[in-house]
Parts: sequence; C-alpha cells; structure tokens
Amino acid sequence: MAVIQKHGKSSSPDLVCHKENVPPDKIGAPGCHKKRPEAHSNWPRPVARIWTVVLLLGTCLLYCARVAMPICAVSMAEKFNWTKRESGMVLGSFFWGYCFTQVFGGYVSDRVGGEKVLLLSAAAWGSMTAFTPILAHLCSQPIFSMTLARFLMGLLQGVHYPSLASLCSQKVVESERGFLMSTVGSGSYLGTLVIGGVGSLMLDLYGWESVFYVSGLLSVLWAYCMWKYLLKGEGPIITLESLCNGGTQPKLNKRHWAQLLKQPAVCAVIVTHLCTASTFFTLLSWLPTFFKDTFPEAKGWVFNVIPWLVAIPSSLFSGCLSDHLICQGTHIIRVLFFFSMGVSSVFTVLLCGNTTFSWAVAFVSATMGLTTFSHSGVSLNVQDLAPSCAGALFGIMNTCGAFSGVLMVYFSGYLIEATGSWASMFALITTVNLMGLFTFLAFAEARRVDIDSSRVRHHSIHI
Repeated sequence: MAVIQKHGKSSSPDLVCHKENVPPDKIGAPGCHKKRPEAHSNWPRPVARIWTVVLLLGTCLLYCARVAMPICAVSMAEKFNWTKRESGMVLGSFFWGYCFTQVFGGYVSDRVGGEKVLLLSAAAWGSMTAFTPILAHLCSQPIFSMTLARFLMGLLQGVHYPSLASLCSQKVVESERGFLMSTVGSGSYLGTLVIGGVGSLMLDLYGWESVFYVSGLLSVLWAYCMWKYLLKGEGPIITLESLCNGGTQPKLNKRHWAQLLKQPAVCAVIVTHLCTASTFFTLLSWLPTFFKDTFPEAKGWVFNVIPWLVAIPSSLFSGCLSDHLICQGTHIIRVLFFFSMGVSSVFTVLLCGNTTFSWAVAFVSATMGLTTFSHSGVSLNVQDLAPSCAGALFGIMNTCGAFSGVLMVYFSGYLIEATGSWASMFALITTVNLMGLFTFLAFAEARRVDIDSSRVRHHSIHI
C-alpha cells in the first residue's frame, strides 16, 4: 500500500479513502481481506454468538413493547371513549418521537459504546411500557397521557438500531457482521408475531393492562440480565467527559461531517435506506386493510401471520448469504439490494392485478421475505463507509427513513381514496423501490470514506 503524506499547514485530518492490499485471487473483491487493526477489540466468536442471541431477544422485546399499544388500541378506545381520530393521534405520536433520537443515539454509542446505550434505553422504555396502564388510569384525560407516553416511547426506542450499528462496527469482525445484523433484525418480526399471538390471548383473558405489564417487565428483566451477566455489573454511566473524550475513534467536526455527507456513496446509501424504509412502513400499515377490503371473507390470522413467518428465516438466510459471499470475494451489497428492492418489486407489481387470496398471500410473503435482505445490506455498507461514526450515520439514515415513511403512508392513503384502487399504492411502492435500487447501483461503494484514525498526524491518502 502506497502512502502519500501531506505536510500542509492545517493540522486537522482530511477525509480519506482506504484501499487495502488484497490477495491476487481476490483483487477487486471488497470485504474478503483483512483490514488494518481497529482500536476496538473484536469479540471472540463464542462471545459474539452469545451477544447475537441476547440482542435478538432484546429486539424481540422492543417490538413486543412497541406493538402493545396497537394491539390494545381498540379495547382502550372503548374504555376511554376515544374516536378514530384520537386513536390515530395516540398511535402516530410514537413515530414523531422515534425520529428525534436516531442521530443522538448513534453519536453517543460511537463515543461510549452501543451496549451502554442499549442497556439504559431498554430499562427506560421497558419501565415506561409497564407504567402505561397506571398513567392511563391516574390521569383525568387519558388521551393526553397516552399521547405523551407514546411520544416518549418513540424517543427512547429511537436509539436502538443506531446503537446496534455502532456496536456491530466496533465489536464484530467483518465476515460475521451480516449474520449478526440479519439475525438481530429478525427479532422485529419475531416480536410482532409473539405480541400478536400471546398478546391477543392475554387481552381476551386478562384485559389490556396485562399486555403492557408483561411486555414492560420482561424488557426490564432483559436489561438487568444483560447488565448482570454480560457487562458484569459495570455501571452504565454516561458522563459529559465520556461523551467529549470517550471512544478511541477520532471525533468528526462539522467540516468533516459536511465533507462526509457530500460523498456520493454516503448520499446513495441514505437515499436507498429512505426508499426501503418508506416502502416497508407503507406495506406494514396498509396490508391488513388491503386484505380486508379485497378479501373480506379471509381469516385475519392467515395474512397477518404467514408473511412474518416467511420473513424470519429469510432474514437469517440473508445474513448467512452475506457472510458467505464476503469470503467468496463477491460484491455482496449490490447482490443483497438487488434482491431486496429489485426482485421484491416483481412480486409487488403482481399485486396490482386481479388475483386470488392464496396468490396474494404468496406475493406479499415473497415481498416481505426479500425485503429483509436490506438488513444486511444497509448496516454493512454503513460500517464499510464510516466505521468511526457508523452509529451516528445510521441514525441520520433512520431519521430520514422514519420521516419519509410517515409521509408515504399518508400519501398512499390519499392515492387509494382518490383512485379507488389498491394498484396505485403498489405502483408507488414499486417506483420508489426501483428509484432506490438504481441510485444505489449507480453511486454506492464499499470503500472507507471517513477519517483515518491511524494516520491523523500525517494527513495520509491511501492509494
């Protein structure tokens, strides 16, 4: 590796690009070679497997707590005499809170460690979930207390995925990141299934309060076990000093962030994640209504369960595939996004025509299963591009994705009402997906574009 050293007057590091030496038979194959040692020590494989299981369970509980309110919304509306508009205000307040802590959670995780942020946030949103019924009964205006509670839930849960991205970039070797992120990501589908099945049963037998109590207390128990057995009772204290001086990666200033966000590869992954997130939110929000309107005699548990049962093994498979392709020297990111946004669009287009219930469930299941491939693609590409600030960059992407998701859900409803056809929504989803795919294929790269922490004093450019 040739190194050209610049001895300019400025003492601040420049944005640089890294190209590592690779074996002759792997030239041009990103990700299959050994990178230079990072300041963070990676987990041994047995430890990484334990953390994978723990984080999978944590993500499952995250979604159990998140979906508890939608599961209980009808019962709570009857109890407190809420209108549809008021119920929608309570449910929607979560996403507005969710948008505001993405970047902050990623930044703090990059400085002090993602495991500390995950621990503190889980203890907080778990406690908030468990106290939700108490707040509803104590307040004279439950609509206001529940709207505030859901907004705070969004704030507290917004740090989860940026913290995961930061933790993975710091502690997991590159050849195993795909499996970890896809496995942990499948916890969202598992949590939706668990709370949809067990939560509905508890709702019928013990009342809506029990759903909040159980999901909240289990989340707090998970946080305690992680602190006790994985962090060995270490105090998860985040101080101002640790935020300013913590971490071994260099801290990017405003100029570096401006240069980083001007990189075509960074803009490409942000736009692509915006497209995948908005289409996923739209499908998640409107698919139940689509099935009820189009196939009114269909069983709800069929179209609410089967797509998620397909998504779980599909997410695990995408992680194993990405790790395998890394070892084979294949450009894995483009492959994953081709399946996630390209092939899935084929099945979305098929939903635009007249079809039977069985084929509609099959097309939706294929779409949701292929969409999970983006878990490995987005998270891996962020860690390739900017490992020194992966959490904060992922937070920026998730913020954009959350805002665009809310807007696209509303716009899809307008299209459905204006045209009287569900084909307009599926056509919009296909268009947005293909736009994101073409943007990624045209501009995305896997080379590092953030600052070089090992050559800061010499302003090195690696060729």
